[in-house]
Amino acid sequence: MGDATDGLSIDTADDGVVLVTLDRGPDNLFSIEMCHRLAALLEDPPEGAHVLRLRAAGPTFCLGRDRGGTALAPGEVRAEAQALVRLTRAIPRSRLVTVAEVQGDAAGFGVGLVAAFDVSVAVRAASFRFPEVGIGLAPALVLAWLPRVVGRREAFWLTATGEALTASRAHELGMLNAVVDDEAELGARVDAAVAALRAGSPRVHGDIKDMLRGFGDLGDETALEVSLDRLVVGSLRRGEA
Repeated sequence: MGDATDGLSIDTADDGVVLVTLDRGPDNLFSIEMCHRLAALLEDPPEGAHVLRLRAAGPTFCLGRDRGGTALAPGEVRAEAQALVRLTRAIPRSRLVTVAEVQGDAAGFGVGLVAAFDVSVAVRAASFRFPEVGIGLAPALVLAWLPRVVGRREAFWLTATGEALTASRAHELGMLNAVVDDEAELGARVDAAVAALRAGSPRVHGDIKDMLRGFGDLGDETALEVSLDRLVVGSLRRGEA
């Protein structure tokens, strides 16, 4: 069964794999509607679904999200922030195992998706960066999780400068499971990863995800709540020096 709306195509196969394709070129920016749609899928997966495989059309994976700008009212900005937090929460909480197939560059929220997914594989030519500093914004949602993945010093440097990471460096820092040479190898590697996951029990995989979340840093929920308010305030202050 296929469903394509708002730049997000969702295909549910009979083999337990849900294929989600991001197709909103040229930058494949996530809209708020797309955030809600993907979050809803993760929160209430189709019967029999086990693995969600996310990929993107075109040369880039995802260069972030749509930004409404300073013209938005505070309530509208908060609604956008809540959609981002909803999706970020839904990924680790979902019973679906999430796999990202990263064929090109990722930035901002796009990097967040890659890092949040259970399994992420990228081509060697891909780069990863947080460009928010260039528009006068501290990336609050990113900072809610990034220090726990790469460490405080790397998190500060990456967000304070917007410096791009190579795929190899992102792998070293724990943001990727593997790096491959080209798109052909990428598809084969992700196929193999999905097959290996499908050989296991969806119930056990769900238990593993629950335990990883429960036994991890207990400050995640608090950090997300704080990030929501900071994201709203920062977005409304973008025009300030």
